[in-house]
Amino acid sequence: MPKQDVPKRIKKLRAAMGLTQEQFAAAVGVTYATVNRWENGNANPQPLALRRIEEMEREVEAAKKKPGGKKA
Repeated sequence: MPKQDVPKRIKKLRAAMGLTQEQFAAAVGVTYATVNRWENGNANPQPLALRRIEEMEREVEAAKKKPGGKKA
C-alpha cells in the first residue's frame, strides 16, 4: 500500500464496512488512536495490520460481487 494511499484507503474501507474508528480498530487488532493516526496520515500500518486491512478489503469486494451484495 503506497504511503499516500493509506488514509484514503482506510477511510474508504471503514465507510464501506459501516464502522467507527473504534470498531475498525477492534477488527484490525489495534487501538482507536492508531486508526486515527493512519487516517490522518501520521502513521502507516505495520505489516501484520496491513495484511488484515488487505484481507478486509478483499472481503468487502467479494460481498459486493454476490447477488444482493452491498455496494459502497
